[in-house]
Amino acid sequence: MQKRNIVHIDLDTFFVSCERREDSRLEGRPVLIGGLSDRGVVASCSYEARKFGIRSAMPMHMARQLCPEAVVIKGNSGTYMKYSSMVTEIIKEHAPVYEKSSVDEFYLDLTGMDKYFGCMKFASELRQRIINETDLPLSFGMSVNKTVSKIATGEAKPNNEINIHKGEEKPFMAPLSVRKIPMVGDRTYQMLCHMGVKHIGTVQEMPMDLMQSTFGKSGVMIWKKANAIDNSPVIQYNERKSISTERTFDKDTIDVYKLKSILTAMAENLAFQLRRGKKLTSCITVKLRYSDFQTQSVQCRIPYTAADHILLKKAKELFEKLYNRRLLVRLIGIRYSALVEGCYQMDLFEDSERMANLYTAMDKMRLKYGDRAIIKAEGMGKAARTIGRSNPFNGEPPPLLAHRHQ
Repeated sequence: MQKRNIVHIDLDTFFVSCERREDSRLEGRPVLIGGLSDRGVVASCSYEARKFGIRSAMPMHMARQLCPEAVVIKGNSGTYMKYSSMVTEIIKEHAPVYEKSSVDEFYLDLTGMDKYFGCMKFASELRQRIINETDLPLSFGMSVNKTVSKIATGEAKPNNEINIHKGEEKPFMAPLSVRKIPMVGDRTYQMLCHMGVKHIGTVQEMPMDLMQSTFGKSGVMIWKKANAIDNSPVIQYNERKSISTERTFDKDTIDVYKLKSILTAMAENLAFQLRRGKKLTSCITVKLRYSDFQTQSVQCRIPYTAADHILLKKAKELFEKLYNRRLLVRLIGIRYSALVEGCYQMDLFEDSERMANLYTAMDKMRLKYGDRAIIKAEGMGKAARTIGRSNPFNGEPPPLLAHRHQ
């Protein structure tokens, strides 16, 4: 059987790296990306912030206590998608088979390339090309399967590469924490620790039946991964079929004007993302989560479009249909799905050339000055300023980031 060569690529502290590309003054400073309220969590943090004990998924208020001098940024999904697309295009151009597992992670199958080029050489040169063209740091691990490669990438960080040769997989993983095994979450990790299992090498020596009796089917999967058994293929990447955004409030609200304002801002921003990505949607969904954590959603099919005036009108209709409990609302969200490639076509009977020109002009301004450079007045309410970058400085541009708003 031919030896597999699987590469796992991970863009280091991706959100932070994107923000530093946009503002070089963030270099060398502790940076936190995530929700700004007490309910917010850290989505990403710089290595400078990690020195204070901060990690992803930590409550933001706790992170701020650990590192008061950290620069806290709400984040901008449009910026991150832009850089993710740049990396994807480079990989797509050069890699024979690739899988995009998340916005900042990729798997490459280079099996068979040793005959012609050398897999490690190819992967190293591809990594350097991405760094040169995007100025984003990244690490990769290469081995015979996805599991070992992903673990190897974690050991290669920051901004480095590592190759685990065939036959060295189990010795490489043995001294590492069981927390490094993909699919081992906090609860499973705690259970393993209570069993006295803290290193992958211990799992390698355990009978598979014991893991199965303790954890069920997931125990078998953990045992196989610990023993470097993973035959899962690299699945060729396909374009996403939906885009969505949602907002969890600092305090539950019953303010209908506030809810509609936020919904308008989100619907408008996602419509711009559609047009920028040359996509059309034919399905729109609005979601509400009430204070009692009951979640309801409603959706409808529409003719393919990426036009604000169509999507906003439909989003408001769905909201009116959905919001009927008159309870405090905890979260509101919107999703466009059933996406296809294409550009917006004018309606022969309803749209005008003036409308098409207006969209073109607005999108040019957004591309040059940011997603929220131009927005509808209805979506300008204070509560709606959560699309793109939030500003925690009472309406005034923060000194470090002021130039983006000028």
